[in-house]
Amino acid sequence: MPLPKKAQALRAHAGSTTLYQLVKDHIRQKIHDGTWKTGDRVPSEHELVAALGVSRMTVHRALREMADHGLLVRYAGIGTFVAEERPQSGLVKIADIATETRARGHEYACDLVRVGRESANLEVASALDLHTGDSVFHAICVHRENGVPIQVEDRYVNPKAAPAFLDQDFSQVGFSEYLVREVPLDEVEHVVDAVQPSVEEAELLEIKPTHPCLVLSRRTWSNRQVVTFVRCVHPGARYRLGSRFRVNGPQWFG
Repeated sequence: MPLPKKAQALRAHAGSTTLYQLVKDHIRQKIHDGTWKTGDRVPSEHELVAALGVSRMTVHRALREMADHGLLVRYAGIGTFVAEERPQSGLVKIADIATETRARGHEYACDLVRVGRESANLEVASALDLHTGDSVFHAICVHRENGVPIQVEDRYVNPKAAPAFLDQDFSQVGFSEYLVREVPLDEVEHVVDAVQPSVEEAELLEIKPTHPCLVLSRRTWSNRQVVTFVRCVHPGARYRLGSRFRVNGPQWFG
């Protein structure tokens, strides 16, 4: 029996990324184009297996990770639903983590996990204002304070905005430090969520996958072009996000 057309499309792209990531892209696309709205029940694991021609294990992992990151909500015995968008509060500035750590008199270290080029999936392409499959730079590192992991930095960079990114020695300079120094940034977007880490993030942070984390998602622009999209994952018990700043003139706070 031939595979459904959607399954054939997934298989055709499986060479450049994993099947479970393609399942996640399929679900994100349905949410993005309005097919599935907030509160809608998404197809069951069995229905997705039949429609997409992948294993139940693949579908289960995709749904679990999307639920962990707050995109879906799963209720045992009931089903999986599109999560509501979370309200966001302003966060004016995040200090450089290396400078911040050393200012406390503590030892700072950084473990490079991955630096390379890959094809953008739907989420990354949308964040960087590119097309799915476009080439992007992907870099991951773990920041440590006194030897203890306090942040996983998972960063995607637009090659058009920072073409020399992969040529840098990141054992000597941080990803963010290089971009701030080389690219004139004029707009920043911050979003903070409370989530459970992915399996890989939990391993890098040396915590259990059930350990609650704070995630700072940040995008930056230069001359209306998105430069970078980064997720900074912090163990909730080891790190806090906050700011203090001066206000000049009349301001409105709510």
